[in-house]
Amino acid sequence: MTSILKPLASGKFWKELLIMTLGMSFGAAAVYYFLMPSKLIIGSISGLSIVLSEVFAGFGIAIKTSTIIVIINALLLVLAWLLIGAEFGLKTVYTALILGPLIDFWEFVLPYEKLLGGGTSVMNDPWLDLICFVLMLSISQAILFHINASTGGLDILAKIVNKYLHFDIGTSVTVAGALICCSAFAINPFRMVVIGLIGTWINGIAVDYFTDTLNKRKRVCIITDDYEPIRQYILNTLIRGCSLYPLKGGFSLEDKVELVTLLTQDEYARLFNYLKDKDFKCFITVGNVSEVYGTWNTKRGIQNNQKIN
Repeated sequence: MTSILKPLASGKFWKELLIMTLGMSFGAAAVYYFLMPSKLIIGSISGLSIVLSEVFAGFGIAIKTSTIIVIINALLLVLAWLLIGAEFGLKTVYTALILGPLIDFWEFVLPYEKLLGGGTSVMNDPWLDLICFVLMLSISQAILFHINASTGGLDILAKIVNKYLHFDIGTSVTVAGALICCSAFAINPFRMVVIGLIGTWINGIAVDYFTDTLNKRKRVCIITDDYEPIRQYILNTLIRGCSLYPLKGGFSLEDKVELVTLLTQDEYARLFNYLKDKDFKCFITVGNVSEVYGTWNTKRGIQNNQKIN
């Protein structure tokens, strides 16, 4: 029990809890304002919950979509614990169970009925509802992925499918999402089901885009005879590491050194301005890196007044 509660004492946990709450609030707003009024079913637990809510209503049983979301996510968490083990930590438990209450929160703050204006949905067009939903949910998911969290739900189901049917995670998510979209035949015409399938596909592309944007770094490669001042600037001013690679010029056959470093966009701009102001004679190539693992991603742990040689 002590090991489970230990993270609660860290400031990092509470900071990430706030980020997860904001991210899930954004996602809950997307579901409440753009899926529920139009009954547009995207491959997610929220989509499945909308279908089940409508099916139950057809039998005279009124169960709110938010309640079904909580029930399904709770069942999936129990299944994950039994079938997979304790691989889903506090983040997944929290995000999986908070979505339903957050949908109720938006219903309390501003019921979507006030935004319909006599139409059948907020945007009064399923394609516009789809675009708004995908943009909002993708940003929400990208924020969560950035702190190694997820929205739970479909991710848990995909993990179970991955373990027992041996599909990779991407395929598992796609298969589970497609099956949920097809469940919309119970409440929607064929056209709306197709829109939902397209929306599921677009959502995957959008999540990748926003995630890459959040994680993007610049890989800067500099070839110059006077690399030492640049190395010192990167280490002592930008507080970043760098690597030095010996090479031989293909034209001059002279021995050179290539300096390589990974920087944020802001750090890259500062380095570029430094090189320009000092008028270094150098050859520079710059590329985008979408993921960085290892000690680079941790807190730098070096105070600005410390010098590194």
